[in-house]
Amino acid sequence: MSITLPTNLPSGDRRPTLVLLAPARPTTVPSVLLGAARILQANGLWQGDYVPDPLDREISPEALPHSRRPMSVIAAIHCAVTGDPHQTSQLGDMAMGFVALSIDGGPYWTDFRSLEVHVEAWNDEPGRTADEAVELLERLATSSERAA
Repeated sequence: MSITLPTNLPSGDRRPTLVLLAPARPTTVPSVLLGAARILQANGLWQGDYVPDPLDREISPEALPHSRRPMSVIAAIHCAVTGDPHQTSQLGDMAMGFVALSIDGGPYWTDFRSLEVHVEAWNDEPGRTADEAVELLERLATSSERAA
């Protein structure tokens, strides 16, 4: 996001200056899920890994950074919180756990790896679309509002 503000310059002039503001990072699980839904809506859903060509063997990161590539649900959650689909965070892990426990009654085990594998398995089902992933994330993000 950017805005233009007048600024006093050393010459005494007042000219508009472009000021770039960093986008606000989500601070709650519902805001993470909505952010991840927006990312999937914009970039598309990827199956099989976090992003296509994660080791940059075919796609140059300058041409298409990882945060602009199609990504899995888990990568979209990470990206919504940190701006990087590969970087984890406590809030992102909480959101991923919430998604895992909401899909098909949740996994048998509730350790972190089992939760992640459960979301990956849902993401990688043949025929899964970005629209289905976006719908799931939006439904989970607004479930508390609908319950009230």
